[in-house]
Amino acid sequence: MQRVRKGDEVVVVAGKDKGVRGRVLQVDPQRGRVKVEKAAVVKRHVRPSQKHPQGGIVEQEAYIHLSNVQVWDPKAHAGCRIRVEQRGDSRVRVSTKSGESFE
Repeated sequence: MQRVRKGDEVVVVAGKDKGVRGRVLQVDPQRGRVKVEKAAVVKRHVRPSQKHPQGGIVEQEAYIHLSNVQVWDPKAHAGCRIRVEQRGDSRVRVSTKSGESFE
């Protein structure tokens, strides 16, 4: 079970965007990286296409390593680690700070 999922609110805890909070846009479990909105914004040169008819320079989010983000716990008002617990027949992601589940 993934500890960080698409749509989770996370906080960046290391790197040039330390302190930025945002939603997870994409998760790449093979490489252990995530894309977070408004974090690690880079400029890309794009060719003209249907999506970008003029082409030019576009700003977009880059991947950040999973170790540099923590899931935001609204109850504790801080980033927290996640553990996975077995509750009945299902597995649930739980905050280590407040004990709140994220399902």
